[in-house]
Amino acid sequence: FFSCEDYVDYEASEGYTIVADDYFKTSADYEAALIGTYDVLQWNIYSIMIGDIASDNSLCGGESATDVVGLQKIDDMIHDPVNDQLTSTWKWMYEGINRANYLVENKDKMQFSRKAELYGEVEFLRAYFYFELVKIFGDVPLFTTSRLTAGDSATLSRSPKADVYSQIEKDLQAAIAVLPASKSTDGRATSFTAHALLGKVYLYQNKFDEAANILEPLIGLYTLPDNPQDVFLTSGENGPEAVFEVQHSKNSNWWDWGFPQGSEGSFGIIHHGIRGYNGTVYAAGWSFNLPSKDLFDAYANGDKRKKTAVLDIVAWAAETGAEYTSAYEHTGYYNHKYIPRAGSSAAQQELNYENNYRAIRYADVLLMAAEANNRKSNSEDTKAQNYLNQVRARAFGDDSKASSSTGTALTSEIWEERRLELAMEGHRFFDLVRTGEASTKISGFVAGKHEVFPIPQTEIDISGLIQNSGY
Repeated sequence: FFSCEDYVDYEASEGYTIVADDYFKTSADYEAALIGTYDVLQWNIYSIMIGDIASDNSLCGGESATDVVGLQKIDDMIHDPVNDQLTSTWKWMYEGINRANYLVENKDKMQFSRKAELYGEVEFLRAYFYFELVKIFGDVPLFTTSRLTAGDSATLSRSPKADVYSQIEKDLQAAIAVLPASKSTDGRATSFTAHALLGKVYLYQNKFDEAANILEPLIGLYTLPDNPQDVFLTSGENGPEAVFEVQHSKNSNWWDWGFPQGSEGSFGIIHHGIRGYNGTVYAAGWSFNLPSKDLFDAYANGDKRKKTAVLDIVAWAAETGAEYTSAYEHTGYYNHKYIPRAGSSAAQQELNYENNYRAIRYADVLLMAAEANNRKSNSEDTKAQNYLNQVRARAFGDDSKASSSTGTALTSEIWEERRLELAMEGHRFFDLVRTGEASTKISGFVAGKHEVFPIPQTEIDISGLIQNSGY
């Protein structure tokens, strides 16, 4: 059994060196390069974990205070520019952008029937990667016409986040114009997927009128399964609530501890496993990202999402006779949405869990649309109530918790509903920052500093980038 620190960092670009003159000879070459760009989505595990660990939703956990120090420091709000998890996230997202830009560089080499649609997917993916970067780091280097090479490092500068957001919007609008409404293959971007991501991008910029307009066509196109827990089982993947899921499979026998996130399975899942577990249903793991008592207690009686989001390991052990050992910062709770389940992995067990990441769900779309309609210039609170109440009705099985609030009271209810509905999915910290609540909800949060994370020190040293304030 490997510790979560027993692997080395992977220089992603080394595994993706292709000479364009020898490639892009057929449409199949373009399709293969596109799949390579999608692959990077599977690597992005840390920003998802940070979205809860940095918030009031969870504690870092692990084996000890020195287990994955970068995450421990983020949990305690004492993180600095030397942080392996932030550095990896930066490198991986720019690797995705590089792969997208490689396709852009070679766009005019040939024509083929699916070309416009394929480049719509490229634009969606580049927007996705840049959105991850801008919400984590703020101002970041922006390049769109070619790959970044080693020789370009010293020439980099950070573009204002407004410019980065403008490019994200441009890419998503272009994707919407050419992508089909329905997906040809699970995990592929569609016009509706791009609508949803653009709605979120608008929401992060307080562009509520634009968010309401772009999200409206999605209402009614998806449904909410009666039991929210079903959404997070293998049988619920790519189901009626799925707007966009990052695909994972246990079927590949390839794995490499030097590049643990590079298998087709999800490397993130093992992080959430029960430490020292011996029992049924679940599998042992590394006990990170432990839900807090504050989150557990936030759910009202009868809310089905409580057991969906949180496994009470003490109660489970008492009920089933399962055994476990206490993790560092043991809360008694585990992330039930992304927990290792028995039989859900193969080959190298820790690296090949098949659980998809539910990047955008319909419940998220409904709550984004509710907030946008509530906060836009001419608010439509009746519509906002309707969207909020659809989410609550699924959670409680009836309309007993329907809201009739308006104005800022309704805004607060929507924000709290996002916490309960999307708990342990990587959204909480970023929601608290964008709504201005972080300094009152997160212990140790320093306003004017912690809204963004530090630029990795390696990028400061190599490229001379200016560091974020306070770091």
